[in-house]
Amino acid sequence: MILDVVSIFPDYLAPLDLSLIGKARRDGLIDLRVHDLRDFTHDRHHSVDDTPYGGGAGMVMKPQPWAEALAHVVASGAGGARPRLIVPGPGGVPFTQALARELAEEPWLAFACGRYEGIDERVYEYAAQDLGLQVSVVSLGDYVLNGGEVAVLAMVEAVARLLPGVIGNAESLVEESHEDGLLEYPVYTKPASWESSAGVTRAVPPVLLSGDHGAIAAWRHQQRLERTAARRPDLLHSSAALTVDDLAITSARPADAAELTTLQRACWVGEARANDTHDIPPLLESVDEVARGLQEWQTWVVRAGGRLVGSVRARSHPDHPAVWQIGRLMVAPDLQGRGLGRALLAHAEAQAPSGTAAYWLNTGTRSERNLRTYRKAGYRVQPGEGTFAGTVDLLKRRR
Repeated sequence: MILDVVSIFPDYLAPLDLSLIGKARRDGLIDLRVHDLRDFTHDRHHSVDDTPYGGGAGMVMKPQPWAEALAHVVASGAGGARPRLIVPGPGGVPFTQALARELAEEPWLAFACGRYEGIDERVYEYAAQDLGLQVSVVSLGDYVLNGGEVAVLAMVEAVARLLPGVIGNAESLVEESHEDGLLEYPVYTKPASWESSAGVTRAVPPVLLSGDHGAIAAWRHQQRLERTAARRPDLLHSSAALTVDDLAITSARPADAAELTTLQRACWVGEARANDTHDIPPLLESVDEVARGLQEWQTWVVRAGGRLVGSVRARSHPDHPAVWQIGRLMVAPDLQGRGLGRALLAHAEAQAPSGTAAYWLNTGTRSERNLRTYRKAGYRVQPGEGTFAGTVDLLKRRR
């Protein structure tokens, strides 16, 4: 990924040479270029600001240096490529994890660090109309900073760490705060029992020492819900108000793999407990394995406020082309029971090619909730054990 940053304080970006982002730069995963806006001025004082028209306090950044700086950045591209321009500012759209993931898919980002009262509005028009850039004003939060550099530091770190190879263990990205609309659960390390200087002994929750991975996953999910309700109830409220009619089903993208992994683990914890086994692929798959599944199956997802809340996949059976396999039907636990699962199932059925004679599903033998849902949708359990140990197959004839 190419990252260009224009600032009047280029040294402000020096921390991006540190830690994992610095290593990614040295490894060639990130090409970060910082430009001094004052290099594009032509007076002896290198002025970049002037008084605002209409009066008022403060100064406004002049259009000429910015126009030349942005044109210089664009000219560095090959083959007519254009960066996406990000301008940090309190009047922009909120910077979220979903936006970070969106920006991580861009091959080239440019950041314009404003100062004072902001950048002359004509610069935005010039960038969009004359240079042909997609311009996004993005807010780090509902507060005002002295300039955009702090926001760029945060945004670059949030975006760059999502790039393949930047984080050594990609699975560490899966269960983080905001990845699925919830905050992260509490974490602990050795020793199991710790005495503070005040003489108070505090122990790690026993469930984390139990070795029962299903119970641990259930505890962690509950902790995430409780922590989100206590600290960020707004995240839960947005989900609570959703209905099926509010949501659109779209094709999954490779960048969805990490969120799909998170959703799988949240949804299949109950299946593991119901069927008394943790040897279930959706609980064990890595992000890379989920990504490979996106190449082998047609996969659809549903998002709510940037959060991935539901998914299903399907394909023609490798050995029986007239059978349409449907799998990984899942809905975020806090949104279950609203009809989203039925809508996803109907959508998957509707994508079956002509010549399909039957739809196929598979679920655990003791997954009573799933079995009730599938029976209501017209599926019938087939005799004997299913395709996988401890499961049953279900078929529905296509009308």
